[in-house]
Amino acid sequence: MRQILAFVGMLVLIGTVAAYGHRALDMPVQKAQIHHVVEIPEGASFKDVSNLLGEKGLIMSPFWFRLLGKVQDADRKVKPGEYDLHTAMRPAEILNMLVTGKVIKYTVLVQEGFTARQIGKLLDEARIVKEADVARLVSDPLFIKSLGVDGPTLEGYLFPDTYYFPRRAKAEEVVKAMVAGFRQAYTPEMQARAASIGMTERQVMTLASIIEKETGQDEERPLISAVFHNRLKRKVPLQSDPTVIYGITNFNGNLTRADLMRRTPFNTYTSTGLPPGPIASPGSKSIIAALNPAPVDYIFFVSKNDGTHQFSTTLSEHNRAVGRYQKRGARPAVRKAA
Repeated sequence: MRQILAFVGMLVLIGTVAAYGHRALDMPVQKAQIHHVVEIPEGASFKDVSNLLGEKGLIMSPFWFRLLGKVQDADRKVKPGEYDLHTAMRPAEILNMLVTGKVIKYTVLVQEGFTARQIGKLLDEARIVKEADVARLVSDPLFIKSLGVDGPTLEGYLFPDTYYFPRRAKAEEVVKAMVAGFRQAYTPEMQARAASIGMTERQVMTLASIIEKETGQDEERPLISAVFHNRLKRKVPLQSDPTVIYGITNFNGNLTRADLMRRTPFNTYTSTGLPPGPIASPGSKSIIAALNPAPVDYIFFVSKNDGTHQFSTTLSEHNRAVGRYQKRGARPAVRKAA
């Protein structure tokens, strides 16, 4: 009798354990979807992960979850990062997300005209990557070469777009994604057009970046481009304030005459031709404008102080425009002849 009772007790125990195991492995904690953001640290053990999920109330049993990981040979395949998990998920669903790395991705909007430094700061503030890591990669010769960019830095090649990155991503992957955005935007048709007008990729991107910084008006981009193309043909200095500003370390927002006379590689008042590289990340519209200047003879433009510009062909026309739109005695913001 005792043996029968012991056997029955064992069956009951096994049944109870099996039932609990089934519930712990195949059933969600509850039907209601209560979401939790769970961050799996780099190097966390599977036991730590299981305990964390248990503390968040996302699984019934850390022990059974660890067993599930062992059975599926997934206990060493969990990827670190932030996950959006909820209480209506079955343990197997949670484990699958952790193994496949379906982490939360955050929206990052890189605006046209942002410099590499501004982009690095933006990414740092979004807790995607460290600003210092972006700065290092942007100036790393071997990394630049590996991406097929001909230039001393990646300035101008971090394409402005909306990106989706996880927190604490690898800086190399983030920067590569932005350069890949440029490669996709700089179409074979654009490349062919550049070759037909005798411009290298770096020259196109340099001019496009200047156009981007000079105007936010789409209809003006081909006109701005024409002014600079005409000046380049005449070997007249471009005299673009944004290039001067780019060459000033820790610019304080006040551009002076002394700044305009300060010789830097990016000062287009003291040197003719394009600066050595882009000064910001241009968008597609500015790249297209750089490749397709308007068929006009303008070589001057001055701000109207309303976001648009007055364009002129002769110096006398330009001087009249300066007198009309700029305060007497003030230096026009760009745009006067050498």
